[in-house]
Parts: sequence; structure tokens; C-alpha cells
Amino acid sequence: MASRTRISRALARAEKAGISAALNPRPISSAFPLAARAISTTAVRQFRTSVVRNGKFTTDSYPEIKRNEKFSQLSEDHVKYFKELLGGDAAVIDAVTNEALAEDLEPFNLDWMRKYRGHCRLVLKPGSTEEVSKVLKYCNDNLLAVVPQGGNTGLVGGSVPVFDEIVINMSRMNQVHSFDDVSGVLTADAGAVLEVVDNYLAEKGYIFPLDLAAKGSCHIGGNVATNAGGLRLLRYGSLHGSVLGIEAVLPDGTIVDDLFKLRKNNTGYDIKQLFIGAEGTIGIITKLSIHCPQRSNAVNVAFFGLESYEKVQEAFREAKGQLGEILSAFELMDNNSQELVKKVTKNNFPLENAYPFYCLIETSGSNAEHDNEKLETFLEDVMGKEIVSDGVVAQDETQLKSLWGWREGISESSGAFGGVYKYDVSIPLKSLYRLVEDVKAKIEAAGLIGDTDDYPVVDVVGYGHMGDSNLHLNVCVRRYDKQVEKILEPYVFEWIKEHEGSISAEHGLGLAKKKFIGYSRSENMIGLMKQIKNLYDPNGIMNPYKYI
Repeated sequence: MASRTRISRALARAEKAGISAALNPRPISSAFPLAARAISTTAVRQFRTSVVRNGKFTTDSYPEIKRNEKFSQLSEDHVKYFKELLGGDAAVIDAVTNEALAEDLEPFNLDWMRKYRGHCRLVLKPGSTEEVSKVLKYCNDNLLAVVPQGGNTGLVGGSVPVFDEIVINMSRMNQVHSFDDVSGVLTADAGAVLEVVDNYLAEKGYIFPLDLAAKGSCHIGGNVATNAGGLRLLRYGSLHGSVLGIEAVLPDGTIVDDLFKLRKNNTGYDIKQLFIGAEGTIGIITKLSIHCPQRSNAVNVAFFGLESYEKVQEAFREAKGQLGEILSAFELMDNNSQELVKKVTKNNFPLENAYPFYCLIETSGSNAEHDNEKLETFLEDVMGKEIVSDGVVAQDETQLKSLWGWREGISESSGAFGGVYKYDVSIPLKSLYRLVEDVKAKIEAAGLIGDTDDYPVVDVVGYGHMGDSNLHLNVCVRRYDKQVEKILEPYVFEWIKEHEGSISAEHGLGLAKKKFIGYSRSENMIGLMKQIKNLYDPNGIMNPYKYI
């Protein structure tokens, strides 16, 4: 059994630090809404703005990509049409006729990792589906390439242009249109910010079935277009199951009206599924209807340290068996990732000692007493079996948010030193962390990792979602470096293929993974995808140079 002395020491330490209460047999406090742990929109945008001048043009990073000569060059006549259609400066950012400074376009040209940067000279912000339809029809008729864009929080270069494509930004289409508090079905514009929608639902006792660290900036249409997974997939499944209907516009201006609001509709092909995860390559999602579960009124979060990845797997197996229906998240973090967050945020770490691995688990239910009892039993059991070495449990809303911060802070902390190579992959659980170890070993063998500016690599960290075998491998760098890139690619993708995984679990393909799709899909499958692309977008104007 777990030592009572050890538990008491941990409890005293945690209470003194004011961080959280240690794993112990006393009742766990009432839980608090998940919305409390969101990273603010301001923080994400300030980060992006602060580095906006440092991005390297994608055309310099990928000189092998050439502009498709069939696409027209933007003219003043084109700009005049769009201004007359959309009605003014608020909806059109124009550098074609020199009415806007280049820096006004930079937030739309540059991804937040400052790895991908386009040459866009025109940003359009339609305010309705009809305007999107007219914009796309005009672009298709005039062979003007476009890039659909939401909150621009993507990680694979899919939401920013490569050359001078027109950016169609959906931020003006941001309304919630309806919500049925009996069925839990929400209908909203694609440009609605995830955090805003989740807060709207919270007031009605419901929750959006997706949660991301970038929820303060990302748009729900972009989430669907990339089939984002996030922190709630373990509990609520993927967007392929949650999204009930979609309204979208095809490249020729055709409006696809499939805003179905029921969970069963067995009449023909389920066309909406093609738009989920298509990354804006066959059309633009303008509205969606989605099933939202009721918000749990009993939420608990525990954070604990473990001595090995084998013990992480044991803890996950025990959590599924003992917590069952109330288990809503099981997150994996290695020590390197936590040291990185500690270094960047300067926050006090919740545990006294360092461990090779950490896990964060969340439970969500409707009966606090029942959930607390199940969590207590689980925690006592895994400590008694010495699967878990030490841990803490949130006792109030502030502590809950603080613990989640150690998981959600990894992504931005990884890029704080200059840049980051991010790999979002799915791998069978038994092999999942081995990729991190193997990649770090190759980088160390090449002499590219160190504590001074002489070395391009700061560290290699791994974290992710145990519930869906999703690993985030981050190679944190002081600068983007060709030697590092040669080590990483195609090695990472070859490793994943050998272990029967997927090169993209939830971030999509974008530009970063387009040429590597063959490591996860057969030639026949890729051929079918290209047929679908050519059917819906025969002129190829939608998000060119990416995906497939």
C-alpha cells in the first residue's frame, strides 16, 4: 500500500505551495467548469504579433514549389469587384492598389510558428454564405487561387498562402444561429471562435465536444475542416461523429445546404464527411450543426508523476477500468516538456520531485460524491501498486486551471526559443514514446543539441493523448536548420510507417506533410482522393500546393 507518511508529506507540501491537494483518502472538492482552463485569445495573438516580422517566406523554404502559371495575377479590376461586393475596408484588406501597408497583411500571411509565410496581397472577409458564393464563383471564373482561413492557428501551413493566393478569412461570419436545449444541437457560423461558443453553451449547461489549447483564437469551421481532435476526444469521439450537418460553398459558387440537425439520416451518401478534414481543398464550410453533450457538474483533475512509460500504460489501463464512464482525459507529458514549460513560465511546479513522465487525468460526471469516491479508489490503488509515484489533485477552480496549464502550455513553450518542428502522429500505444527516444538519439549523435547558441536544437519533447494513441513530438530549436530537417525527414515518417501509425493524427496535412502522405495511404487511396478533389475543384483554385 502507499505510505500514509508519504501521502501526508505530499499533502503538506502542496498546501504550503498553494498549488493543489495531494493524493489522499479525504474527499475531493467540488469541480469547476472546463472553460476556466482556456488560454486567452489575447495571449495567442500577442505571441503571433510579436514574431510576425521574423517569418521566412515559404517560397524560400520550399524552392521546389512553383507557382501554377494557369492562375491569374490579381488586377485592380478584380479588387474593384470584391470591394463593390463586400462593401468596404472592413471586409477587404488590399495591397494590390497600395491602399494597405504590407504589415496589415502579415497576420494573414504568417502562421503562428513563423514557419510558413505567403505573399498574399488581398484578404477578403465575407459576411454571409451568399457573399462567399459570389466570391468563389468569381475566383473560379477568373482562375484566382484562394486560401480559406479561420483563426490561423494551424500547425502544418494549411491556413496561409504559399504565393499570392487570395485569403478568404471567415472572422466576420461568427454568429450562433440556434441551440436546442433538449437535443443539444447547436447551429453556428464557421467563423465562430471555439471559446466563445463553449462559453455560450456553458450558460445553458452544455459543452462543445472539442477542446484545444488555442480555443481562444481558433474557429469552429477550421476545427471541422482539419478534423481537430483535442482534449475531449477520449470522452466524446471525433468530429466525424459529432457534426450532424454542414453548409458549404463549392469552388463554382454552388451552396451545399446540408445543415441536418438529427443524428440519424440514412439517405444516400453522407456528403458532409468529405468536408470534415478536407482542409478547405474542395470548398469552404460556412455553417455547421453539431451535437453538444451536457456539461458535467462534477469535474476533477489529478496530476501525477511516474517512473517509466510502462507505468504510464499501466496507469491508463487502470484508469479505463476503474473510472470508466467518468474518464474524460488522460494526457501524457514527459519530463522534458514540463521542464520547458517551467523555464518559460517561471511557475512553481506542482510536484516536489522530478519524474521521467507525468500524467494528467480528468473525470467528468453528474454526481460529485460518486465521482470523488471512484477517483479516490483509483488513486489509492495505483499508488498502492506503486504505478504512480506522487501526485496532486485540484481542490478548486484556480488549481484545476493551474494543473491544466502544465499540459496546455507545452505547445507555445516549445516555440519560445526560436522555432519548433512539430509532428502530430498516431502510433500504437506500446510503441508510442519510443519515437521520441529514437529521434532524440539521432539528433544527439549528430551533435546538434546543446545548451548554447552554437547548437540549433534546444530539446526534444513528447506529450499527447493516451486515449487515442496521439503523440505530439516537438523538436524545439533556436533556429530552423537544414541539418536538423535532414535528420527528421523522412526518418520520422519512415519510423511511423514501420510501426503502422499515421503521419497525421489531428493537425492535418497542409503543406508540411503533403509529400509524405504515401507513408500512411496507399497509391489507390491517394488516387481516389485526387479524383474527389478534381470532381469538386476541377480548376484547382482551393488551397493549392497542399494536402494531396
